Amino acid sequence: MVLVSVFLEILRKPTIGDVLKELMIFIAPLWIAVIVGVLVGWAWKPKWANIGREMMIDCSVSKDSTPSSSDSSSTSFNLISSLNSIKFLLPSCISWITDDEAQSDPFSLPPTVDSNCSSSQIPKGKTSFVTNEDLEHFVNLVEEKDGGPAWIHMMDCSTPTMFYQAWQRDLEAGPTEYRSRTVFEDTTPEMVRDFFWDDEFRPKWDNMLVSAATMEECPTTGTMVVHWVRKFPFFCSDREYVFGRRIWESGRAYYCVTKGVPYGSVPRKNKPRRVDLYYSSWLIRAVESRKGDGQLTACEVLLFHHEDMGIPWKIAKVGVRQGMWGTVKKIDPGLRAYQKERTSGNTLSHCAFMAQINSKISADYLRSFESKSNDSSELEAHNSSEKPSGKNIPKLLVVGGAIALACSFDRGLLTKAVIFGVARRFANIGKRL
Repeated sequence: MVLVSVFLEILRKPTIGDVLKELMIFIAPLWIAVIVGVLVGWAWKPKWANIGREMMIDCSVSKDSTPSSSDSSSTSFNLISSLNSIKFLLPSCISWITDDEAQSDPFSLPPTVDSNCSSSQIPKGKTSFVTNEDLEHFVNLVEEKDGGPAWIHMMDCSTPTMFYQAWQRDLEAGPTEYRSRTVFEDTTPEMVRDFFWDDEFRPKWDNMLVSAATMEECPTTGTMVVHWVRKFPFFCSDREYVFGRRIWESGRAYYCVTKGVPYGSVPRKNKPRRVDLYYSSWLIRAVESRKGDGQLTACEVLLFHHEDMGIPWKIAKVGVRQGMWGTVKKIDPGLRAYQKERTSGNTLSHCAFMAQINSKISADYLRSFESKSNDSSELEAHNSSEKPSGKNIPKLLVVGGAIALACSFDRGLLTKAVIFGVARRFANIGKRL
């Protein structure tokens, strides 16, 4: 209110010259503060920026990057504004892994998506890139029995043909994890499965994908090793992903697991920056339409996603919240265009063909994961109940000693507060041991 009153007072000046003069005097300190802030921001360099190449935040403008339109930059930031991220339903990919096996030969990809989706075949029976243990972990995430913290609701959004919900949770270590539920009307699980897997069609709706190439594939299980390069905002270099992906089928439910894998044939480079910690897996299944007709004409997608893009986690978290819906709502038009193209009789792409090679599993097999999870929870509860109470004794001694020490000093409340604070800190450390 004070600023408003001052501004109105300036506008009451008798001449235009006086008004402009007063406005300059009024605005000048604000501009000085902005300029000083920018200079300080550019000059300040945190210590962690030099802790090694792996921890370096590379947010300088890439000399070899091509200029992008303002629309592309905005869309790109929405991704930092994600899950890569987020294309929250984007089956993207995963995992902090060292680069010990990196080779010295340079690896390059064409500037557009590789039309040949197959590079080489994974030897028959070799499925170590994505295994049944990965499926078990994903099933526990879906059933919310993975032992992690509770999910916090973020948003509910919708369009006439799509409904979207999102949750998040913070772990003790690592980036924020995201969970989303999207329901697409008038489509099938098979169509959505192929849509997310089709790297050849993806550039038509995902303008962040610079290039994509399949490094290996297994014609028996459908397991693929894929290399992606994704466009990031102009102030950051592009990011690359090397990930394995595989689909398990139970009835008409598809468990699609995508995670980062070590792959020595793609050596690490300064640019684009490698994203090692990346996980994006989703369950696709038929559900009842929102029309209320009792027909399973809609498709539900449950997505679980997290990644470390080399951006401070708190900043990435703010970006995700601001840009999530703006990015997700663009997926539905892409899906409708894909449906139209498929129904027009166009040839099925190789990547979409690979999406149809699934590992068949039964409902009983999925329930076995649930029983193992229950057994593990009971064992943890049993062990925690049998923990000896002896570890509480040091805490009692520390606090009691602090009380005696505080009472022996006649130094006022401040001294006593400091002593009690130190004692409590040590007591908490002892509790965690």
